[in-house]
This record gives sequence, structure tokens and C-alpha cells, in this order.
Amino acid sequence: MKELYELGFVFRGFVLVNHIFKNLPVQKDHGINKDLRGAFISAINTFVDTAFNKSSLEYLESGNILFIFKVSEIQSEDNRSKEPIILYGLVDKSKKKSDKLVRKFFERVDPIIQLFLQKFDGADFTELNQFENFKDIMEDFFIKKTQD
Repeated sequence: MKELYELGFVFRGFVLVNHIFKNLPVQKDHGINKDLRGAFISAINTFVDTAFNKSSLEYLESGNILFIFKVSEIQSEDNRSKEPIILYGLVDKSKKKSDKLVRKFFERVDPIIQLFLQKFDGADFTELNQFENFKDIMEDFFIKKTQD
């Protein structure tokens, strides 16, 4: 997916793992880090879930960038019930329709979500180092898919 800038997983307001495929255009250094991005994504998801009765937000638009969210659930070691885990993508929409890009993104990321859930269901999510290797899996998956 050549439009993809960044892909990552957010859990409890923290980005567990992310991969930057290409830099966003005209990036300014505003001191925004991935922890703030994770908190924002979690807060938006919680707001939509609460305000709109268990709905989830699919995407937000900002200029030529789409923030796409795919919400799933995962079991952590320290909780008896499943919790939301959010796969997010930052996508360039400058030449395509948003709905089309969102559908394409959802189709492409479904296998990566399933792999993540299979690999980390029941994990201790306070140990962030365990997710580092998944960054390479995300990269390989999208590079291979793009070449196909």
C-alpha cells in the first residue's frame, strides 16, 4: 500500500509498536511523540464508544492525511476481560477517495491484526520490548503486499 505513512498498535493509550514507512510531508517538529499519538487515538475511540453506544471510529481526515482506525479486542495478562486494541494507519489520500482507501486499508491489515492477536493474546503488555520484533513483521508484510 504505497499511500501508507505509518502503522501501529495502541493499547491503553500507549503505542505498543509502530513502523514508519515514509515521512509525512512537511513535518514540523512540534515535540509530538508516539505516546501523545497513542493517548489521542485511545481517547477518540473511548469517546466514540461511549457517546455513540459501542460504535467505533473508522477514520479522521486532516488535509491530505487519513487517520484510519481498526479496533479489535485482546486479553492481557492482568485483566480477566478483553480490552480494545487499536491498529492505526496514517495514509495519504491526496489522489483517492477516503472510503476507497479505508476499505483497502481494512482488507490489507486484517491478517496483520489476526497475527498480532494470536501472538500476544494473554501477554504482559507492560513489557514493551516484546513488541519490537513485530515492527519487522509489519514492514515485511506491507513491503511484500506492495510488490504483489
